Amino acid sequence: MAAIRIARDDDAAAIHAIYAPHVASGVATFETVLPGVEAMRERLRVRLKHYPWLAWEEAGEVLAYAYAGRFRERAAYDWIAETSIYVRADAQRRGIARALYGVLLEAMRLQGLTQAVGVITLPGTASVAMHEAMGFTSAGVWRQCGYKLGQWWDVGVWQKELQPAANPPPAVTPFPALAGTSALRALLDRAAGRT
Repeated sequence: MAAIRIARDDDAAAIHAIYAPHVASGVATFETVLPGVEAMRERLRVRLKHYPWLAWEEAGEVLAYAYAGRFRERAAYDWIAETSIYVRADAQRRGIARALYGVLLEAMRLQGLTQAVGVITLPGTASVAMHEAMGFTSAGVWRQCGYKLGQWWDVGVWQKELQPAANPPPAVTPFPALAGTSALRALLDRAAGRT
């Protein structure tokens, strides 16, 4: 039985193991040096102070994770967040990414975020297809902006409206304040019933 839940400190090793191949030999991330388990644990702690970080677990093993993070530092960007998802190689092509990402986006909506942004190294065919199937639309391309594995890469930006933007907008709820609510529990319970 699969479960989608809030990631925990003790997930850091599994999360690092999922992420490591993308650092070492992939371009889903432009990070080029493995951060290490402790650094990953710290990233998890820092991110969860403001945004959701979710894990997909089966039989006690984390097979995927997804999180949101600050898009830009200026206060005017408070209502938009960048999203990321990574699925363990042996768990891909099972619908995990779409299911987990869908719950992440709904948690972001519950926080009061209005926009999600996915940043994809091109061609990124599978990632582009997933984002577009989930309602993201292309918002532009940054040409030859990343150099990794001996070549330059273009990066595409995909954007999704999570809810209409109010004027003035209410403050975004920090994820810890949402984490204990019945709304988030209901979301995670519904997700468990679908997995």
